[in-house]
Amino acid sequence: MATKTTKTLSSFKTALAGGGARPNLFEVSIPSFPGAVETDTWTNDYQSTFKFLCKAAQLPASTVAPITVPFRGRQLKVAGDRTFADWTVTIINDEDFVLRTAFEKWADKMSNLVDATGVTNPTSYMTNAFVKQLGRGSTAFAETNSGGKSAVLRKYKFYDIWPSEVSAIELSYDSTDTVEEFTVTFQVQYFTVGEAEDVASGDTENKKGANDETQETSDD
Repeated sequence: MATKTTKTLSSFKTALAGGGARPNLFEVSIPSFPGAVETDTWTNDYQSTFKFLCKAAQLPASTVAPITVPFRGRQLKVAGDRTFADWTVTIINDEDFVLRTAFEKWADKMSNLVDATGVTNPTSYMTNAFVKQLGRGSTAFAETNSGGKSAVLRKYKFYDIWPSEVSAIELSYDSTDTVEEFTVTFQVQYFTVGEAEDVASGDTENKKGANDETQETSDD
């Protein structure tokens, strides 16, 4: 009779050496808006604010549809075409409305609210975005951490995105003890994925400003 070694809590602890990645440790960034949108719509300060107030996003799914080929009463499943789902972020709305205004202006450049005119060259209204999964330590599987920095465990780059929907914000006398938020849904052409060696730090990134964003834009 075959036997198998019993797995213990101690061996599970050893296997989970990093303590598990946490879904609330992440950062979303859009280093630049497309050329059709005025530069003052998305300044370095607004980019930094967006990193703080973007409260939810997703690490994207990898989807390859199957093609079913019948054969003598059976079905052979072969790989079909890859598809890329919409990508949605949730943003906290502050009293200055700068982030909502920025995305509304971007959408307006594609289809004007008044007369439905808009830019037609895709490069004029598409840009790239990043989402980073952060770790609790300054390195992955950190045994010590002095604080102030978080390891970038995984980075996804979304190519040629554009906002297909800026959601409504519900208003009601009945709403108490809550802060407004809204979602922006982006159409995505494709994304790339890879590990990254850089670190994320709120104070550091505020100081680095445009130089950091330029470097991030060039990352794959």
